[in-house]
Amino acid sequence: MKAIILGANGQDGYYLSLLLLKENIQVIGVSRSGKFLKTDITNFEQVAALIKTEQPDYIFHLAANSTTHHDALFENHQTIATGTLNLLEAVYKFSPNTKVFISGSGLQFVNNGDPIKESDAFAANDAYSIARIQSVYAARYYRTLGVNVYVGYFFNHDSPLRNERHITKMISETAKRIAAGSNEKLEIGDMSVIKEWSYAGDIVEGIWLLVNQNSIFEANISSGIGYSIKEWIALCFKLIEKNYKDYLIENHNFISSYKKLISVNSLIVSIGYDPKIDFKKLAGLMMTN
Repeated sequence: MKAIILGANGQDGYYLSLLLLKENIQVIGVSRSGKFLKTDITNFEQVAALIKTEQPDYIFHLAANSTTHHDALFENHQTIATGTLNLLEAVYKFSPNTKVFISGSGLQFVNNGDPIKESDAFAANDAYSIARIQSVYAARYYRTLGVNVYVGYFFNHDSPLRNERHITKMISETAKRIAAGSNEKLEIGDMSVIKEWSYAGDIVEGIWLLVNQNSIFEANISSGIGYSIKEWIALCFKLIEKNYKDYLIENHNFISSYKKLISVNSLIVSIGYDPKIDFKKLAGLMMTN
């Protein structure tokens, strides 16, 4: 069997590749960075040629610039929305038996502070959400044409492969440098924000479960458990035996777009999802790798 991973150089692509190789599935990685195929997902002819040639059993569309900044509006549209259309049209025309996975986001839903369900309404809250919403509607349309296309809605999930643009990694790396003797301070915004803290290696297990059943096509792939940023900071500094309050600068100009972003994950749990790495174990991984 054969799988194409678009966005193979990201953390999810890395862990998914490991999982698929354990399943004896040939992996074809596509990414604009790293030693992967450089197929341009925004170019239909290139996408169609790849799919016609390879005839994959699975395609996983994980490619994206994971930022909500308005400056990334056109990049996100091209990679996520146009990329999804190119991919699904090529599968529809040239490889109709391929199963396709499209990544979604908890950020694309109306968020009133309650745990988010897959059936909740969408909301174009930012430039990133616009592209995600478009890609899901494309998936739903192609599903009516017979394409087996799944959507997994991701909430915050991390691993040691994250870069410091992401707050989880920024906090853990700052704590590690302080433990090694740095005099720096941790500059942070609203520490009361609550989010999920899943492990990317667990999330890809959920992806694999989703695409290997035939009754559920959209599901939150998530822990459903929330912790505050303050709790993450306290835990990381506890692991280096220091009081985070001695190293903290609160910057009230850093404002989150939400106060709480957690999910209802009962649907993915119903098909066997059982994440192994909890909040404390994730902190341990981030602080030792």
